[in-house]
Amino acid sequence: MKLSPEQHEKLLKTLKVRFEKNMNRHKGLKWAKVESRLKANTEKLWSLNEMERTGGEPDIIGSEYIFYDCSEESPKDRRSVCYDLEALESRKEHKPKDSAIDMAAAMGIELLTEEEYRELQKFGNFDTKTSSWIKTPSDIRKLGGALFCDRRYDTVFVYHNGAESYYAARGFRGLLRI
Repeated sequence: MKLSPEQHEKLLKTLKVRFEKNMNRHKGLKWAKVESRLKANTEKLWSLNEMERTGGEPDIIGSEYIFYDCSEESPKDRRSVCYDLEALESRKEHKPKDSAIDMAAAMGIELLTEEEYRELQKFGNFDTKTSSWIKTPSDIRKLGGALFCDRRYDTVFVYHNGAESYYAARGFRGLLRI
């Protein structure tokens, strides 16, 4: 769970280019401060690299040091997963490869809440062809459901599904606090 010096430098260059290309996402922040913070928290670089490796295109949103998946659609290598381990284990056949909650935990990131998903959408049109699982309140999850979001008709929609469901166009977005 540690990057080589070459991977470290390549990731920082990728993040810097994306940061500078999308200044509207993080007005008032300077790359030098972000880079300094990342270098002081090198354990977070592994998680950021996982976000990048799976197609998340992480970038900072807002004025805090929080990286969100900013890929146009739900990250490609995080699709076709059900919501959590309980849902995965409940499937008798045609099980997906993994669950959103477990993949996020393994990557060291968190699923977005509905509020965080809506905040992300202020900075672009994300998930216009895909959808993303979001953190589901425990009272909904206890009843077997899970929530997901997408953007259609220039509007963010929140939907529900059985937590065990999975679709080729549904994945999850994450965030990492630095």
